[in-house]
Amino acid sequence: MMKESIFQIRVVCYAGYRGEETPRHFYLGERLIQVAEVVDRWLAPDHRYFKVRCPAGDEYILRHDSLTDSWKLTLYESCDNPR
Repeated sequence: MMKESIFQIRVVCYAGYRGEETPRHFYLGERLIQVAEVVDRWLAPDHRYFKVRCPAGDEYILRHDSLTDSWKLTLYESCDNPR
């Protein structure tokens, strides 16, 4: 049995002068989350990861699958509960 995520994630990106797409904001279900800063990124041939921070300070890691052009939320860390 395949489990589906409760939240659908939709990412809106900006392609810079090099054509590299960078998340600018994303939706978790109906909730809009602005990206204040891209903290880090990891690039591979078939996946890209972006660690982003929202204006409130919460951090997320977004994973982009280049083959299916789909996004997943792989980590959420609240600024109220840091590691």
